Amino acid sequence: MSVKPHHCALVAVFATNVKRHRLELGLSQEELAEAAGVHRTYVGMIERGEKNVTIYNIERFAMALGVEAATLLEKP
Repeated sequence: MSVKPHHCALVAVFATNVKRHRLELGLSQEELAEAAGVHRTYVGMIERGEKNVTIYNIERFAMALGVEAATLLEKP
C-alpha cells in the first residue's frame, strides 16, 4: 500500500524544516536549489510537501543548509 506524500507526517516535518532553515539563511528557493544540486521547482514542491524525498536528497539539502540530516527530520 502506497502512501501519498501529503498523508505522511514526516514529509510535512521535512518540508517545514527545509523552509525554516532556508529562510533563516536568507536563501531563495533558487539559491538553495543551486547549492543542493536540484532543480529550483523541486525545492518548492518539497517545501509544500508535494514530493517524497530520497535519503540522497535529504543529505544534499542538509549539506546546502549547513545542518545535520537528522535535524531536517526532527519535529520542531
